[in-house]
Amino acid sequence: MTAPTLAAPRTPLAGRLRWALADGLALVGRELGRLRRQPGELIASLIFPAVMVVLFGYVFGSAIKVPGGGNYREYLMPGLFAMVTFTSVMAVTLRVATDASRGVMDRFRSMPMARSAVPFGQTGANLVSGLPLLAVMAVAGLLVGWRAHRGFVPAAEAFLLLTLIRYALSWVGCYLGLVVRDEQTADQLIPLVFPVTMLSNSFVPTGGMPAALRVIADWNPVSALTAACRALFGNPAAPARDVAWPTAHPVAAVLLWSVVLLAVFVPLTVRTYERRGR
Repeated sequence: MTAPTLAAPRTPLAGRLRWALADGLALVGRELGRLRRQPGELIASLIFPAVMVVLFGYVFGSAIKVPGGGNYREYLMPGLFAMVTFTSVMAVTLRVATDASRGVMDRFRSMPMARSAVPFGQTGANLVSGLPLLAVMAVAGLLVGWRAHRGFVPAAEAFLLLTLIRYALSWVGCYLGLVVRDEQTADQLIPLVFPVTMLSNSFVPTGGMPAALRVIADWNPVSALTAACRALFGNPAAPARDVAWPTAHPVAAVLLWSVVLLAVFVPLTVRTYERRGR
């Protein structure tokens, strides 16, 4: 008689989750440490929001009137918050593509670490690094006259909403970086993000756009995020007439977009990372 073959013990689900979380936090620390060693990148990313506030606030502000009245810079700030949040997707794409092209991902795969830790580390680092950007932009906005008129709690909800969708978008960027696997290609994709942010209600009301563009702009998630921030901050907004569902219910729309993006791109990104190592 042959001895029965014993199956190898399987790690409990809770243990695997703790393992993945610990490895992911270690990689978040790695990304933040890289920023400390390359302060120029961090400084540039912090200066960019302040420059955008001054540039758009005073250049556009001198020529654009808010329908229904109101300070244009107060109308503008939620749009700039939304724009910076959505453009962050390309920073993640470029960083992941750079690691993939330089063999960093292959070294990670050779280490005894959870497979899901690498994308969780990249997206977690993007979430943490985005907090000082929002703070710098908020301070710059306060200096040019922007205010959150509805009080602390709605303002905090607006910033939480910005942080949530930034995290969801970072998974999109991580997936794109794994797909292109080339920092030059990823760098060429950056200009494609700006039309998405511009074709929205971020800088101008959509009511004056041609009908086809207005439909696209009203259903653009950037418009929903901008409208949600305007509502929560109590900033001026264009009069609502025959608006699309996302701009009529912007907070719900942003939450829905965030959940959908996470539900689609978290498993897709983890699976793509695992397949790249085979």
